[in-house]
Amino acid sequence: MKSVKGISFGKGGVAIALLTVFLPLWIESARAEADRPVNFIFAMTDDQGYGDVGYMGHRYLHTPVLDAMAENGLRMDRFYTASPVCSPTRASVLTGRHPNRSGTFSWGNALRGEEISVATELRNAGYRTGFFGKWHLGSVRAGRPSSPDGHGFEVWSAAPNFYENDPWFSRNGTAVQVHGEGSAVTVEEALPFIRDAAESGEPFFVVIWFGAPHTPHDAIEELQDLYPDMPDQLRNYYGEITGVDRAMGMVRDALREEGIEGDTLLWFSSDNGGRPRDGAEHRELRGVKGELWEGGIRVPALIEWPGRVEPRVSDIPVGTVDIFPTLLDLAGVNVGHDRPMDGVSLVDYLGGRMQERPAPLGFWNYGAAEGQRMRSDAIVRDLYAQQQAGSDGEINEGRLYGPDLDYAEADERPGSAAWIDGDWKLHRRSEGVHLLFNLADDRGERNNVIERYPERAERMKDALRDWEASVISSMRGADY
Repeated sequence: MKSVKGISFGKGGVAIALLTVFLPLWIESARAEADRPVNFIFAMTDDQGYGDVGYMGHRYLHTPVLDAMAENGLRMDRFYTASPVCSPTRASVLTGRHPNRSGTFSWGNALRGEEISVATELRNAGYRTGFFGKWHLGSVRAGRPSSPDGHGFEVWSAAPNFYENDPWFSRNGTAVQVHGEGSAVTVEEALPFIRDAAESGEPFFVVIWFGAPHTPHDAIEELQDLYPDMPDQLRNYYGEITGVDRAMGMVRDALREEGIEGDTLLWFSSDNGGRPRDGAEHRELRGVKGELWEGGIRVPALIEWPGRVEPRVSDIPVGTVDIFPTLLDLAGVNVGHDRPMDGVSLVDYLGGRMQERPAPLGFWNYGAAEGQRMRSDAIVRDLYAQQQAGSDGEINEGRLYGPDLDYAEADERPGSAAWIDGDWKLHRRSEGVHLLFNLADDRGERNNVIERYPERAERMKDALRDWEASVISSMRGADY
């Protein structure tokens, strides 16, 4: 198996290597100007639609902070989540791999303890690592394989699933209730860690995963009042997004107060598309949360890194699977394994030198292992009651360890899949049923052109099938 800088080429000939042997000069210059390596903060919302930001021209939403980030940073208008639902996308962020490889097929499925996360790699390289917000990848009890500390986070304050205001968190395994607007208190959990790391001069990696704007939508009155002429549903939905926006402002303010904004890459996205019935807008994109149409997997995304990333808008396809290799490349850390990866390093992309994506993006909505319903506050309250009683018994927090490695149906290709290669997108709606779209001309995926481009369609079908075979091999445990 060939490798470049510690990243392997996966089965089926899909290039998944980092593209550069040496860090580009602009990154070396950035390091030379800083007293410490690059810091990373990755923030993600829950079910925010592609058009649910002011900078996309939304008619009503107030998102001045995100709008400023879009003006001052890199606006990624073709940013894709690895899955149209939450837990799998979160697994892809941490591993750089499609979530089916780790058995994280659906919401409420745990991330296998055998997976190696970006937090683990950075922590081993001397980074401080912190997690804050919605986990939804397994346990929130300390010492479990699928808990935040099991995946490399030294400090964490985690909710098992989405949450509203006055949420319950597990702080390094100890149950606590915090009080305040849901997104604001999430950042308040993270800020002491960020400030302490900044003042110590140690590099850090922070993940902030908001519970908003997931249903049931319960914005505080102050945020609802910003939308006085809207129906109650939209007042709450828009209010929660503005709450996220204000929380992102708290993060940006802290970086400036500590004088580390130029040393810190701040990355923002949603975990999947939203649902119009909740209030989400996807502009002309087809589809919703849970679907592989563009509306289910193309989300708002921004990177702000003052003095390092030039402000611009990009239509090059990138995604959540690229976060792992990009951060390690920026940190100068070699990946500690040779497992198949689905992401690529975006160092050249950040520097404005990537003209096209070097490898396709694969998507597979497996349609198996239905998610475990997890009532976040109830789970942590149960943990609190046990801890108050001095008990260490189990609590009902869902599938703690993920599916068995020898997943029984792994030789089949159930569900739907998609393959994005530049402007072209192939859908496998079911076995033997395919559609082809050119997204440059047809962002709404309305005009199936598979009969006009049969040779291209066949090439993409073959590539998708090879990639699926590689994923199945991983799913069955071959990578471990």
